[in-house]
Amino acid sequence: MFTGIVAAIGKITTISPLGDAAAGHRLTVDAGGLPLADVALGDSITLNGACMTVVAKTDKQFEVDVSRESLNCTAGLDAVGEVNLEKAVTLSERLGGHLVSGHVDGLGVVSKFEPVGESWLLAVTAPKELGKFIAVKGSIVINGVSLTVNTVADSADGCTFSVNLIPHTVQVTTLKHLKVGSKVNLEIDLIARYVERMLSAAK
Repeated sequence: MFTGIVAAIGKITTISPLGDAAAGHRLTVDAGGLPLADVALGDSITLNGACMTVVAKTDKQFEVDVSRESLNCTAGLDAVGEVNLEKAVTLSERLGGHLVSGHVDGLGVVSKFEPVGESWLLAVTAPKELGKFIAVKGSIVINGVSLTVNTVADSADGCTFSVNLIPHTVQVTTLKHLKVGSKVNLEIDLIARYVERMLSAAK
């Protein structure tokens, strides 16, 4: 489990194919400011909100294998560049964001990203099937960052929601690089997912 509180900005430095074009690939990630001393092989780290398993590590880098299925369902894991990093939480840590599984539920598209006063307004259009899980004042994960939904508007094509980014969030995450048209990884609230399942199973 994770919290959606980004611990460091890392960088994918190397991409190595695991097989033919239908296979996934191995990423080498510079951990940046993320301490790796307590990370063991097999531990989980999220990259832009996608939970990955550490298969090799040094003092400053680690490697993960990304399947073709994961590549097809995520954004930002197929090219060299910066990524948001978070290690799995332990029971002794504070839950600063909300309960996050690290499982990407769908891809959103940035429809607006602009400064408003000292903060930033970020609007994202999510797939229509995720709309029922997104609520005002509810939680959403964008590229591994736990955020609070401010507005929601449903349409025939999807669900557009907005969040507010304070200067600190912009500074310490890769969200600063977003622009209109950028694809982002979305994870809906874990509790909302189970509520929907219980309601649908009771029909």
